[in-house]
Amino acid sequence: MSASWRRPRVMLWAAAGVVALGFLVALEIAARGYGLPGPITNQAREVIFAPASGPLLYAGMALMMVVLTWRQRFIAVGVAVAVDVPFFLVRWALGDKMTFGNGALWVMLGCAVIAVTRRTGADRVLLLKGVGLGLLLVAGRKTGDAWLLITAETRKTVLDPYLATADHALGNPSWLVGRIVEATGPIGAHALDFVYVQLAVAAVVVALYQLRNVAAEGRFPGHHLVRTFLAVGLLGPGIYMIFPVVGPIFAYGTGAFGTGGEQWAIADLWPHTPPPISTPHEVPFDELTPRNCMPSLHTAWATVIFIHSRKAPRALRFAGTFWLIATLSATLGFGYHYGVDLIAGVVFAVTVEAAMRSLDRGWDRSGIRLVAFGTVVFAALLLSYRYLPMEMARHPWLFGPLLLLAMASVVHAYMRTTKVWEPKTAPVSQPEPQPELV
Repeated sequence: MSASWRRPRVMLWAAAGVVALGFLVALEIAARGYGLPGPITNQAREVIFAPASGPLLYAGMALMMVVLTWRQRFIAVGVAVAVDVPFFLVRWALGDKMTFGNGALWVMLGCAVIAVTRRTGADRVLLLKGVGLGLLLVAGRKTGDAWLLITAETRKTVLDPYLATADHALGNPSWLVGRIVEATGPIGAHALDFVYVQLAVAAVVVALYQLRNVAAEGRFPGHHLVRTFLAVGLLGPGIYMIFPVVGPIFAYGTGAFGTGGEQWAIADLWPHTPPPISTPHEVPFDELTPRNCMPSLHTAWATVIFIHSRKAPRALRFAGTFWLIATLSATLGFGYHYGVDLIAGVVFAVTVEAAMRSLDRGWDRSGIRLVAFGTVVFAALLLSYRYLPMEMARHPWLFGPLLLLAMASVVHAYMRTTKVWEPKTAPVSQPEPQPELV
């Protein structure tokens, strides 16, 4: 890499780091304004106190370890377990929350200290990139939690009646899948809940395959799953602020797992009675339930995992397909999303993935056209959900196929465009046969 190109890239990464830090500080201040700790405080607490998600911390550590040698990886895992065991035993003795993950965070922070104090040059940069990648995954979760708090506090009304009405065009899939999940009993529900909650861990598994050669090559690939995964999580919550929605189980049910929310529900209908078709309007809701339905980011993340698993071995391709199907089933079956949320989530994911790939390979006409098309379709979906729900409900035979066609058109455009982007392999020329000498 030439020095003329390296300098702008360093400046770009430095600017991105400053923006990310400023964003975290802004969220911290906003959360403090509502009397709750923000993402920075919550992350700092997990150095000592019980982590919110141990598997996520270990997934972050696994991402960091792609820059280490196998010997260093074994040492890192051993240190993490050695730190976690006494923490776990103390919590067990005190009757506290039985969780783990402090050791993984200690290892990531320790590697950051080693990079600054013991490494130099390219080795230091590579290790810091690995630590940053692992911590970004964890920080993304904390940032999302802060965003959800802000949506609940600042958006006093929700637009669920608009989506419930528009969902008639698709046949109210949340109500249908909700009854199916209910019929499977606790086994099906627990299996889907595991898939839904551990989505980030599934992403790390695919990312580890993509980043398996980082330590040997001494650099990260230009584009990988984690970049798109984090971009989806950064951009998506901003749309929550524009289109606040709580989901069927809250707006038309008794709240998740029956823990309350019925006093704010429009009616107790989910999942057995589809909502009637009536003129939609904004409705007030509590200050606790996140407005995190439009678009479905779980669908978006599962779509990104599916896309990035296509070039992996067969087992990972199968896992990516399974995780996508199971995530779609969970989002609908638990009443967390409407069907129209999922369509928007797929379009959103494909558009962000196209933008991230274009950013890596360099923007050209095909990339700009693809991202612009996905953005226009996504905006058209939001506008139709907001201003045409009655027409969509009254003419499902027209609008249902149109919604699916709009989603399929973005997917098709992505597949067609990225196929052209793939590097062409020149055929191996065969030597011409030489005439035999008599």
